[in-house]
Amino acid sequence: MESGLISVDWFSGDSRAYFLTHLHSDHTRGLSSSWNRGPLFCTRITAKLFPIKFPGFDLSLLRILDTSTWHCLSLPSPSSCTGHMLHVMPIDARHCPGSVMYLFRGEFGRVLCTGDFRWELTGEDAVEPREALLRALNGRRVDTVYLDNTYCHPSHDFPARLVAAEKVIDIILSHPNHDVIIGIDSLGKEDLLVYIAQKLNVKIWVWPERLQIMHLLGFDDIFTTRTSLTRVRAVPRYSFSADTIDALNSIHPTIGIMPSGMPWASKPYDKNQKVYDCRPDSSCSSFKRSGNEKASAIKPEQIDGSVKGAQRKLFSVPYSDHCSFAEIQALLRLIRPFNMEGIVSSSPCYVDPSYYSGFCDDKTETGRMNKEQGERNGRPARAILTKSSFKRSNYSNCYRRKEGKNNKLGTLGAYMSRLKAVRRFRRGAKIVDTISAS
Repeated sequence: MESGLISVDWFSGDSRAYFLTHLHSDHTRGLSSSWNRGPLFCTRITAKLFPIKFPGFDLSLLRILDTSTWHCLSLPSPSSCTGHMLHVMPIDARHCPGSVMYLFRGEFGRVLCTGDFRWELTGEDAVEPREALLRALNGRRVDTVYLDNTYCHPSHDFPARLVAAEKVIDIILSHPNHDVIIGIDSLGKEDLLVYIAQKLNVKIWVWPERLQIMHLLGFDDIFTTRTSLTRVRAVPRYSFSADTIDALNSIHPTIGIMPSGMPWASKPYDKNQKVYDCRPDSSCSSFKRSGNEKASAIKPEQIDGSVKGAQRKLFSVPYSDHCSFAEIQALLRLIRPFNMEGIVSSSPCYVDPSYYSGFCDDKTETGRMNKEQGERNGRPARAILTKSSFKRSNYSNCYRRKEGKNNKLGTLGAYMSRLKAVRRFRRGAKIVDTISAS
């Protein structure tokens, strides 16, 4: 594909057309209320939420694309008088409201940009995206996939969201006299909150800006800003910490629930921090990880006495809006890519997707060489980076600068803020590689 033709989740450079997968901040870098570089393609839900995220944005720049449908675009060449004809299909990414993957097709072959996505293997909602992708490929392979590799490691084996949501219900029901604080982002986890409200027949408190988003999404009767109406509150993730929960407990018994697939949330950082995983195959108990091993439950008697019994106030539940490792593998088996690039790099969660997948052609020449290089150098997989069209330099430098500082963190909220800041620094991808069709 010619350089400068299109950009996906990258809005600082010059392109003929721009595509936005979803409205999380780490995918909107370069966007602002005054942005006017060209047509911006997105879903109808994303367009509806745009004025909240970017007040004053020129909405005439937005081009609405329906999901599971091919759209034909004619774009002028950045370097000549000729034009380029390409087709694009948005496919529901099931990450947050309005989120999509983009499958591009043209003389360059087929390119899939996943953005952030969840590719669950069960459930009615998972059927349509899978069938849409199968129809679009029609038996052909994807030339290059730009992959959400947030949890591209065999140790990340968290359950389907419905299973995790049931665990959240169990935690709330087991604390009938407690207020409940749930940490969420400004967009996402709506299905979880609606599930809680319907199962427990309660309203859920959200902050005013979040209530506005809920109303735009059509949830008019479930959410409230009146704390007197409910004991269940959804608060901004950045305000969720052990210190906050401790302070609330001085007023009224309170538990905190963090729905996240983040691996660092599965163990206490020090003996004073009360963070617990709740997996579907265990009662609410702590978990530990060792190397690449799967999480294993720690028996209550193994837990430090300072965090036993009634002092358990924070629960981390593996409810993730990103793919587990098994789900990433399932997608790769379906699309059989010739090449792939991870969209998350130089972060604490990074793993080059070709290191473990074995799906590219040698197939995994990139994966094989990286694995051999990593084994020779004795480095962990997550330290191995591949050449990519992603502009990673500033992102990587930012993370390296942070590594030199004292990174001891006292609260769950502090660690979240740091990791989210690193991931948000740069996630965009400008498609500049020349790709041959199979």
